[in-house]
Formats: sequence, structure tokens, C-alpha cells
Amino acid sequence: MADFRTHLMLCAGTGCVSNKSLEVKEALVSEIAKQNLQDEVEVVSTGCQGFCAQGPIVVVKPDNIFYQLLDVKDVPFLVEEHFLKGRQVEKFMYNPPDNEEKIPKLDEIGFFKKQQLIALANRGLIDPEKIDEYIGRGGYKAAIKALTQMTSEEIIEEVLQAGLRGRGGAGFPTGLKWKFAASSPGDEKYVICNADEGDPGAFMDRSIVESDPHAVIEGMLIGAKAIGASKGFVYVRDEYPLAVERMIRAIEDARNYGLLGEDIFDSGFDFDLKVNRGAGAFICGEETSLIASLEGNMPEPRVRPPFPAVSGYNGKPTNINNVESWATIRHIINNGAEWFSSIGTEKSKGTKVFSLVGKVNNTGLVEVPMGVTVREIIFDIGAGVLGGKKFKAVQTGGPSGGCIPESLLDTPVDYESLAKVGSIVGSGGMIVMDEDNCMVEVARYFLAFTQQESCGKCPPCREGTRHMMNILTDITEGRGKPGDIDMLLEMALLVKDTSLCALGQTCPNPIITTIKYFRDEYEAHINEKRCPAKECKELIHFDIKDNCVGCTVCAKNCPVAAISGERKAIHIIDQDLCVKCGICKNVCKFDAVRIES
Repeated sequence: MADFRTHLMLCAGTGCVSNKSLEVKEALVSEIAKQNLQDEVEVVSTGCQGFCAQGPIVVVKPDNIFYQLLDVKDVPFLVEEHFLKGRQVEKFMYNPPDNEEKIPKLDEIGFFKKQQLIALANRGLIDPEKIDEYIGRGGYKAAIKALTQMTSEEIIEEVLQAGLRGRGGAGFPTGLKWKFAASSPGDEKYVICNADEGDPGAFMDRSIVESDPHAVIEGMLIGAKAIGASKGFVYVRDEYPLAVERMIRAIEDARNYGLLGEDIFDSGFDFDLKVNRGAGAFICGEETSLIASLEGNMPEPRVRPPFPAVSGYNGKPTNINNVESWATIRHIINNGAEWFSSIGTEKSKGTKVFSLVGKVNNTGLVEVPMGVTVREIIFDIGAGVLGGKKFKAVQTGGPSGGCIPESLLDTPVDYESLAKVGSIVGSGGMIVMDEDNCMVEVARYFLAFTQQESCGKCPPCREGTRHMMNILTDITEGRGKPGDIDMLLEMALLVKDTSLCALGQTCPNPIITTIKYFRDEYEAHINEKRCPAKECKELIHFDIKDNCVGCTVCAKNCPVAAISGERKAIHIIDQDLCVKCGICKNVCKFDAVRIES
């Protein structure tokens, strides 16, 4: 076997694959062979490397050179210069905005500096389709310890003392959940991995399953020993084909290695896993709905108690955790509860994975200690707002999370602190908004999603979301009237207090927080029929200023021929024909198109 002096760690997560990273890999392998470097340089397909905005990504090990935004056409020059002649190719390296110093290596890039990896410990370091690479980095060491050296009670106590809380949204103590399931009588018990991630802009669970499926399997194996389960399910939406494929392969490999099946590690413990593909219903993120779906029934939440720990899948004691929770377990068993509990805050221990998206320069997947501030994530890791625009708000916790304004940027990111300002940690979505976002429209947009995804079982959620949606639509379309804001708040609190499951209980959060922090925008829409952010189509119109040079570009690009004018003369927009698509403003090189509200 060749002793490679250099490894090219190429991102093969969904984001980079969609940007043709696999084609880049083929080109790299071909060019390396062409230059007779195949015994010195190896290309390794990894999972998501986090910095999604810069994909396709290749990290050169052991030198930590970070190449980004690569194209197939770049490969011959890159291979010849760097791997044949030994010269780094700076034009392919990441260079932060306004950087006047040397181009940074991987560990010097601001996006990575404040991160601390636990759930993402193998990020960019292994091929997720090769079990030997996971084992080579200490994989299944914790499972061996748990199954051969620890009792079920000792495992549960370790997780309890660590202070791990569920990373899927509610933040319930994981060890306590396991303790309930372990103490529930039953001839058969189950563990389930909830990988049904449906939040807009969220891709934490998908990326972990794609990048490190054995970490999830190992966590489930330990959890199964803790509660006495012999069977488990990984419930993942079929919209994640790469995650499904890699998890199925990982389970087969683990089974072939004797890590799943009967008498694992000669411990007398039996456990096996299978993958269940979901159809993509957001409500299946709620654990009792997921169980109903797994049983072949309509995915509707059940009244609790009894909780799944007592009566879950097929009426048997069942423990459900999400992907990130399971991927964290092995580190607690390996390093101990004291180590894990030393990270984070007093009540929110450890780290949390977030998908950082929206109007931010550095979009991607980040893992940070609980307790870092919103400002640190957006401005230190995310490098600030896109295009130099003014920060307006960030929504945390998915479509049911609250919107946090600029005045609260120094809020610590943990369960208690976010709850105080009206938001949630949730599953880990973090969507950044700038001055061009209308906060009334933001509330309407997210409510539209949760209303559509509501199962309709309980009247407060089914009817309440519909009525709130009607009011928000009226406001954004210029039909708002006095009293609408108070009515919205009253209905939001009613839905929040009376809905059966967490979807209804949390979906009013965007409404409540946008009214609390951006009430003036609601009032402008209602009282002045004006959208301050100039986003709501019914409350704006496009006009052409006197500095128009008559280049005709806007007229040529208008899809409805609403713009007219002679060459070198000021053009005019026919307001009756204009559909307010904004193309004219986007293509104008002279900033001659303005939006009026």
C-alpha cells in the first residue's frame, strides 16, 4: 500500500455535491495520475466540512491548506503548481473580506476559530463510507466500554451527570429520558433516531448522518444497552438520499463487523438497526407523530401521558433522540461526564450545532459551546451581514423560533437565555435577516409554513393558524386595520397555550417576537399602508430616477414589457403592467431604479 505524503480531503456532502464536487474529485484523481503522483497524493471523499458557502472545498493535509470554490477547469493548474511544483495556489485559497495579511490556513480562518467540535468531531477527517476510518479515529471504543465494562445504570448516570439535553428542540435532559425508559416494564423496548429534519434552512442532522453515520449508530448502541432495547430505527426523510444511502451502508458494515446483531463484543447483548424512510412531513419531527408514522398510521401527535418512554412504538417503552444527541453520546462515555459538563453554561451543557444561513457572509454548519453570544456567531464566525447591509434580526430554532433584534445581539445562545427573549434553541436553525427584510412578511412566511405542515388534529392549531395567517396576509397586502395587532397577539397566545403538540405551541413565536421588537413596522403597514423595508409587493412600486441614461437594459429584461423609452432618454415604468419582480433594479448598473413605498 502506498504511503501517501499528502491527502486531499474533498467535501462530498450534499451542498458540495450539488456544486459538482464529485466531478472535481474525478478530475483530481485523473490529473494526479497524469502527473505520476498517485503514490504520493490521495483524494479522500469526506462528509460536509461546514463552510458551505465556499464549496466545493478541498483541504490539503497535513498542511491545512484550504482550497475553495473549485471547478473542474481549475484542477490541472492546481495539481501542477501545488502537488508537482510545491507552490500554494493563492487564487484558489479562501481570502476573508478586507484581509490585508497573509491568506489564512484552515485553522486560521475566522469561520472555524470559535468552533468546538463534539458532534462534528470527525468533520472533514474521514470517508463516511469506510467504517475502518471511523474505527481508526476511536470509533466504537465507547460502545465497547459501555457494553463490556458498564452497567445500564452506570451509563444512564454518566449521561445524567454530563447534563446533556435533547438537541432536537425541547431540551429535555437525555439521561432522565433514558432513566424513564429503562425503568418502564416491557418485554421489548426500542430506540429511535429522529432524523426527520424539516425546518427551512436547517441541515444539521442531514450533514451529521452524511458525514459520520457510525457516530449515530454507536450512540444508539450505547443508548439501547442503557434502556434494555434490542431493536432500533433511524427515521430519516427520503428527501435526503445521500444520508439514507450512507446510513444504510454504515448499518450493513457495522453488522458485518459484529457491531450490530447478536452477542455484541461477547457481552450477551443483542441489538440491531434498520432505516425507515419518511415522506417529509414536518409534523414527524414531533416524537409521537414520528412513532405513529413508523407504525404505518397517520402522523398525528398523541396526548401525553403516557409518554413514549412508557408506551411508544407498538405500545412498548421507546426512547427517541435526535441525530446530534446520539452523535454526542460516545464522547461522554469516552471522556466522562465532568469533561462534558465543563463546556457550556450552568444549565446548558456542551456544544450545539447550528446551520447559519440567510443574509450572512459565511453560511454553513457550525458547532459552538453553549453560551456564546448571538453576536459572536453572526459577526465572528459568520463574518457579518452580506453586502455590508445593516443587521436587522436573526431567527433561531427553525420556523417556530423567535426573531431576535440588534439590541439583543449579546444574548447568550442557550436554552434559558433564548427563552427569555422569546425564542428557542430548537433543532439549531439560525436565519440572519438584514434591513431589506420586512418583519411582518417574515412572520407571515414562517406561519405559512407551519400552517401548511399542521396535521390539523387539534382546533387551536388548525383554526388558529388559519385566522392568524389571514390577518398577516391582509396586513402585508395593505388591508390591515386598527386592532389587528392586538387580535394577532391574543390569538397567538391562545394557540400557544392550548395546542396539543409543540408545533402549535411554538408556531406563534415569530408573530409574538416581531410584534414585540418591530411593532412600528406593523403600524406602518396598517396606518400608513407602507412597508418600511420596501418588500411587500402590494405596498410598493418601482420608479425610474432622473439619472437614467437610457441604456435600455431594464426594458430588455422586463418580463412583461412594462418599461418603455427611447435610447439615451429616461425610461418609464407602466405601473398597471408592472408585476414588481425587481429584475429592472437588479440589472440597472446606474442605480436609476428605486423602490417607493
